Amino acid sequence: MPKDATTSSSVVTQCDLLLRDAQVIDGSGRPATRADIAVRGNRIVAMGRLDAADAACAIDASAYVAAPGFIDVHTHDDRALLSDGAMAAKTSQGVTTVVTGNCGVSLAPVMPQAALPMTFDLLGGRDWFRFADVNAYFASVEADPPAVNALCLVGHSTLRLAEMPALDRAAQPAEIAAMQARLAHAMRAGAVGISTGLYYPTSRAAPTEEVIALAKVAGSEGGIYATHMRDESDGVEDSIEETLRIGREGDVPVLISHHKVIGPQNFGRSIKTLARIEQAMRTQRVALDVYPYVAGSTVLDPQRCDGRMRVLITWSRPHPEVAGQDIADIARAWGCPPVEAAERLLPAGAIYFMLDEDDVRRILAFPHTMIGSDGLPHDHHPHPRLWGTFPRVLGHYARQLGLLTLEEAVRRMTSLPAQFLGLDDRGRLAPGAYADIVLFDPARIIDRATFDLPTAPSDGIAVVIVNGAIVWQDGQPTVARPGRVLRRTARIRPPAAG
Repeated sequence: MPKDATTSSSVVTQCDLLLRDAQVIDGSGRPATRADIAVRGNRIVAMGRLDAADAACAIDASAYVAAPGFIDVHTHDDRALLSDGAMAAKTSQGVTTVVTGNCGVSLAPVMPQAALPMTFDLLGGRDWFRFADVNAYFASVEADPPAVNALCLVGHSTLRLAEMPALDRAAQPAEIAAMQARLAHAMRAGAVGISTGLYYPTSRAAPTEEVIALAKVAGSEGGIYATHMRDESDGVEDSIEETLRIGREGDVPVLISHHKVIGPQNFGRSIKTLARIEQAMRTQRVALDVYPYVAGSTVLDPQRCDGRMRVLITWSRPHPEVAGQDIADIARAWGCPPVEAAERLLPAGAIYFMLDEDDVRRILAFPHTMIGSDGLPHDHHPHPRLWGTFPRVLGHYARQLGLLTLEEAVRRMTSLPAQFLGLDDRGRLAPGAYADIVLFDPARIIDRATFDLPTAPSDGIAVVIVNGAIVWQDGQPTVARPGRVLRRTARIRPPAAG
């Protein structure tokens, strides 16, 4: 365990990297302090007044906040870790660790023989699903390491695809047993838990009891249960109850992914959902994350293109030229209803403007909410959350709106997820901790990615360090690739809320 971040030392004389006179926000939520930070190898070795220290690389950090590297608790970066080693979409916003395999879809463990259902387009085409077990996926990531660390969930839909000839029904007892065996093997290899996407057709037919049977395996192996719930619209409260039941009966910590309430008829219901989540936190391990936008993004569903909300196309296999256009404009140009236009675009992805800003702010302000980008890195015209989530929280919601203090915003991105995920040596700046560090200008940090220009890097991120190596500096990635697969090696038992 790292020592407290207030520890100081004057005895360190030689280190590899020295950050001089930084405004340290250590991740605990405590007020910022001034300190030098000395790094040797992949660890922080000292903090405080280090006048005698010398380093191969010294950085004047007096104009910057030094914070722990941000932990993105909800990503779909499974494929990006293999195909985009620089991971600039993440390092450019200060992210040093990503959690993959969310919403029930992970690249492993499955080697499908037939065409994939559209849900799996969240990660890519069939050629990417080539890992018979999680160990094979881990080995592939480690053979050509990325710039960031990764924790990996196993997707429920992926398990179903591996063991079931048809996904539009409940699993039979023998199929559940086979999925349990696959999950147990993955957990013992170091997966952090199981995720579900009960909203998606690939898992929608799964009854609660099927999910509980798998959650019990994740719980018995010391992992977590993360869920894109069955309904985030009219049935959102019932879905929360189902999620809590799965956590209780599976004896497993629960993570409610990208918590939201969808549709004008539900605007304001976050008052009730947050109250219920807070109540549940008194008796079981429950967490939640959010992205700071009023629009979501996933595969294109023509039924949601009925004119009740704005829909922006992010990619289309038969019509790649329409990426970045509104479905209403496409339909007008084609002389057909939007639903028909959407059907002609499939398979495709979309951004849905379906949330209320007051709900987003209320969920962000909830003291137990973590931050997850939920970005889709292979989309041709992605949601701006892929590149802008963390600076948007720090710049727009913390500095400009005062919804959170800077120290509290950093805590939500660092020590809070680290504690929930069992990362004892990350998420804090302290001697003994891994040197995952971000330097940012608190007066300038802001997201620049927009729905029109979604891949614009954020402003104000100066330096990003992963395991002691600089991966982002001077507005661009470096050649360093120090990221690791962070295998779960112990039972995850996050602290109780409050």
